[in-house]
Amino acid sequence: MSLIKNKRNSQKIGLADHNGAAENKTKELTAMEQRQRQRFIDKATKVSGKYLRRLAELPGAPAAIQPFFKVLEDIYVEMKNVERAADTKTVGTYCVMVPHELIYAVGAQPVKLCSGSYTAFAIGDDLVPRDACPLIKAVMGFQAMDVMPVYQDCALMVVPITCDCKKKMAGMLKEMVPTYSLHVPTSKSDDTDMEQYVQELYQLIPELEAVTGQTISYQSLAKSIDEMGFAQYEMSKFNEYKKHVPALIKGTHAMALMNAFSYMPLAQWSQQLHLLNRELARRKKDKQFVSKDKQPRIMVTGSPIIFPNIKIPLLIEETGGILVGDETCMGERSIYDPTVVVDQSFDGLMRSLANRYTRPCTCPTFVDNDQRIYRIKQMIADHQVQGVVYHVLRGCLVYDFEYQTLEDELGKLGIPVIRVESDYNEEDIEQLRIRIEAFIELIKLKDLAERSKK
Repeated sequence: MSLIKNKRNSQKIGLADHNGAAENKTKELTAMEQRQRQRFIDKATKVSGKYLRRLAELPGAPAAIQPFFKVLEDIYVEMKNVERAADTKTVGTYCVMVPHELIYAVGAQPVKLCSGSYTAFAIGDDLVPRDACPLIKAVMGFQAMDVMPVYQDCALMVVPITCDCKKKMAGMLKEMVPTYSLHVPTSKSDDTDMEQYVQELYQLIPELEAVTGQTISYQSLAKSIDEMGFAQYEMSKFNEYKKHVPALIKGTHAMALMNAFSYMPLAQWSQQLHLLNRELARRKKDKQFVSKDKQPRIMVTGSPIIFPNIKIPLLIEETGGILVGDETCMGERSIYDPTVVVDQSFDGLMRSLANRYTRPCTCPTFVDNDQRIYRIKQMIADHQVQGVVYHVLRGCLVYDFEYQTLEDELGKLGIPVIRVESDYNEEDIEQLRIRIEAFIELIKLKDLAERSKK
């Protein structure tokens, strides 16, 4: 496409000019490029709107979940920017291993830019190798088309180098926007690797200060850790409600609120989750459930499930299952564990952040990853999971590597698991529906057989 070529070669669309107005960028496009741009916008917003409607039509949505839906609508359908003060800079992140506390401490707003858009994926397919993962393609597609304010207006991009695709993506982004490559340790148990990560976080600080014009102080960092702690506290309460049998909330709705975390100011998201927890408490008291006693309880793990590509959780709950657990980096993993501060010095705070964003993390990018199996087993027990859907984005090798180990371990527990490979297109939905529906029926028959023995 000529628009992409224009973007990569001369950058006339304006990514090099971070402070330029969107209308000035549009004036620089040819008539054909403007039509291409508008077709992209129309298709992207149509797909996002369709999935939001399916979310809304899924029975049992709590009233307090609506503001989270509204945020996703604002970003992906209305194509608005994140809500923030006029003088607040935004910093784009691409992984849960970027400490949000550092970004908040410098007076900026973090925005997680991992994308699940098929429309952007189709554009990115022309920019990166065919076998690259859909997430990378979608990110580069949005970056190339320059239509999403959340991408356009970031003062800095922070890309953790967690896989080869992220490494190459960081290099491509650096040609267009200010980008910091955050090197993460390959081993969580190696003190040398962890020390390097601490130094990486220290090196990130002047990058953040340069784009915001503000400095990180002990007080601002401690405050941001406390504010994140409140969000983590509310998240821990929410997870307790998710364990309830029968279910108090559908898992697809829960995944929507976790996706909204990427675009909402921390205090606003935490307060809305607090209101949702109060509503779930009332549901529990009034015995207002969204599932039946014998409805198969399903957990999803593997590659991230990112809006608007939420076809897997929707299919699980549309075909008779109830999604009760989400062990992905767009779900509970991003915020379930609090920062534990032992040393009250500034260096102590930094090291606490380094520990919090690596030690509990179950991302398969780490070499020593027995903790991932332990965490999944723990969630299966806590949430009374009866079956696991293992989601693999096509081209996401780090997650695919771990499937066999997980299947073997869950086999010892008698927990059925199904590997589901997909990308962001919608052509495989009916095939996925058949497989997931058969998997859920298998769990029902297994449960019936076990009940008959009692």
